[in-house]
Amino acid sequence: MAGIAAAVGYDWRMPRLRFARTAALVLAGSVLAGCAGDGYYAQSIEGHFALMGARESVAGLIRDEETPEDLRTRLVLAEEIRAFAIEELALPDNGSYRTYADLGREVVTWNVVATPQLALDPVAWCFPVFGCVAYRGYFNEDEAVAFARTLVAEGLDVTIGGSIAYSTLGWFRDPLLNTIIFDPDYALAGTIFHELAHQLLYVNDDSTFNESYAVAVEREGIRRWLAAHGTPELVAAWQASERRQEEFVTLVLGARDRLEALYASDRSDAEKLQRKAVIFDRLRADYRVLRASWGGYGGYDRWFAQDLNNANLASVATYNATVPAFDALLASVGGDMAAFHAAAAELARLPRAERDAALARLAGGGQ
Repeated sequence: MAGIAAAVGYDWRMPRLRFARTAALVLAGSVLAGCAGDGYYAQSIEGHFALMGARESVAGLIRDEETPEDLRTRLVLAEEIRAFAIEELALPDNGSYRTYADLGREVVTWNVVATPQLALDPVAWCFPVFGCVAYRGYFNEDEAVAFARTLVAEGLDVTIGGSIAYSTLGWFRDPLLNTIIFDPDYALAGTIFHELAHQLLYVNDDSTFNESYAVAVEREGIRRWLAAHGTPELVAAWQASERRQEEFVTLVLGARDRLEALYASDRSDAEKLQRKAVIFDRLRADYRVLRASWGGYGGYDRWFAQDLNNANLASVATYNATVPAFDALLASVGGDMAAFHAAAAELARLPRAERDAALARLAGGGQ
């Protein structure tokens, strides 16, 4: 991978931010469609079946005397979270997260995101079953890096992010994974809630809608789960993590807004590229100020140590851009989760332009 970091943002080793938890839906879509002829689809199928083949029953592992005690404790917690998701969040009651798989690595897949050098919308890749998405996922890190290099050679801004979860939208019984099982309690709960939300509602060709909806479910689910089961210390840890996450997202989306205005201007391409570099320099400087306000917490340092580009910002926006609209939608139904899911499904049935307009109204305080 020598030399790739100079052209590609590479962030999987950073803290587990929402945008680094991209569900690897298209890989499972390859399996469902039986697309074995192409090399990309072949690795998708091989990786998928290797993952599914590693599953073991959670209930069986809990009973097994040879299961390490720390793992047993986490699996018991996961079962409690799974029951909460059904009973309190109106999320699917199915075979997902009833099994566990240890993949022997820190991430499930490596996902490549790309944008033009002077535009912010990510390149879309279209796949069987699940439509078009704003990333391309690989089970093999070297293959992801090789593909990223080809995109850099085409003049694109590129980033690689590691996924710690894997979702097939309920087509298969998705397992709990070693990549998440030892996360803080609230983070484990959030991942389960997030991925089950994808199983409940998924719109082809609209990654921002899908991820923002799932993040809204995740956040509300964590709030309710902590209210029922959290200790004061755990609640405080989550609140601090949320505050830093929100401040980070606000900082990054502010830079994205400045870049959007720049790219829409009448400046020459050369001027735009020069100003782009200045905006990213300002983003790093603003982060240093923000970091100081956190008492030196450095969990985002690795992200800012990258050669930042448009693709890094696109990844953040996909997961966060319309979360306020979904928060408003939940409030509009009095916090009733079943009614919220139904209202979100109504939005999903609208044509894209109408759906985007409705979300904008919700975010702006309208109905």
